[in-house]
Amino acid sequence: MNNSLLEGKISSALLHFAIPFLIASALQALYGAADLFVVGQFADAASVSGVSTGSQLMQTITYIILGLSTGGTVLIATQIGRQDYKRAADVIGSFSMLLIILAIVLTPLVFLLKDFMLAAMQVPALALSETQNYVLICTCGIPFVIGYNAVSAIFRALGDSKTPVLFILIACIVNVVLDFVLVAIFHMNASGAAIATIFAQAISFFAALVYMIKKGFSFEITKDNFHCDGHIILTILKIGIPLAMQELLINISFLVITAIINGMGLVESASVGIVEKIIVFAMLPPSAISSAVATMSAQNIGAGERKRALQVMKYGIYYSLLIEGAIFLVSQCQPTWLTAIFSNDQAVIDTAALYLLSYSYDMLVVAFTFPMNAYFSGCGKSIIPLVHSLIATFAIRLPLCLWLSVQPNITLFEMGIPAPLATLVSAIIAAVCLVYINRDILFHKKAAS
Repeated sequence: MNNSLLEGKISSALLHFAIPFLIASALQALYGAADLFVVGQFADAASVSGVSTGSQLMQTITYIILGLSTGGTVLIATQIGRQDYKRAADVIGSFSMLLIILAIVLTPLVFLLKDFMLAAMQVPALALSETQNYVLICTCGIPFVIGYNAVSAIFRALGDSKTPVLFILIACIVNVVLDFVLVAIFHMNASGAAIATIFAQAISFFAALVYMIKKGFSFEITKDNFHCDGHIILTILKIGIPLAMQELLINISFLVITAIINGMGLVESASVGIVEKIIVFAMLPPSAISSAVATMSAQNIGAGERKRALQVMKYGIYYSLLIEGAIFLVSQCQPTWLTAIFSNDQAVIDTAALYLLSYSYDMLVVAFTFPMNAYFSGCGKSIIPLVHSLIATFAIRLPLCLWLSVQPNITLFEMGIPAPLATLVSAIIAAVCLVYINRDILFHKKAAS
């Protein structure tokens, strides 16, 4: 267990804890990026569109899993902060059982709904077959995604953010090698990319599970801890469901926007998929920092250190803004350099660059929103991010995208504007809530000064 999360210099402790998160997240993102890169180099635009659209759908499923996993991480970390290791063992057991049930339910559910979801996304006819193949195969990997995230959530709750990096690195190497073998050599297109992905996911999960079992824990945990404790599961769901719902509904909105842009043509469809991949990588630093903020906040709140938890969030904002500001400048100055990484089609490169120019302003705003949301999660108040995200998404982003889509001579530059506007609304609401729930600390501090 990592006691530095509860004591010592916050700035260095947060950075030290967040860097492995960032590395693991970057490697995990390489799953989809490697698929898109290899397919973009060795297949046609239909395959690129199929992988980009299909990976967006699977990413939505992954975010649901991550939301529930965060609920487990926060609750385990809170018990660790309280030094209640018996309760921590019970939480780990119930959390594991909950995710096993999730795998049993979610996998067949996605199988049943996949055709409906693809139809709703208005996948271009030329790319439909490739998209169906990609999603069908990737659905088989859902249990492995759930398993890996469960093991990683437990490690991180205990203050160990380094161990998950090793297994995701192994998986990433496997994924990239198989991508080249199946797509470049055997020309299996989107299907080959999907097969590479699920093999990598399976290796990642089983390696992490075996390691965790052999290493054990610093406190006692037995098979008796692995049962469905109703109170624990309800607490995990109380934290995790709002996060999962937030990610689900926001990603549904992204899918709706993708469907709107898919209707503009194959080039636009491929362009949006490319920019979404760039944005995924751009959001990795604030996302990793925020994951560290959530765990550190939960441990400190569990230990009764609310002021320290608030300082953790502030440093999360500082670091996120510094990194996102640099990425934003590159996106504004050299957008085609970034979009050309994922395609050799000049029309796609130029069209994607237009979308990136406006969308990239979102990077600056999430530097504030992500750490605040992570702090709310660490406090067990994950309903706040859900509410403000829903307001921003369904009152700002979607209506504005729908309105723009029916205007004459609209380009992808205009279609990228609603994203940063919606996130700005989220940031304002989050800031108001942050001040309100910490008014006793903030106003007392001002009065004292």
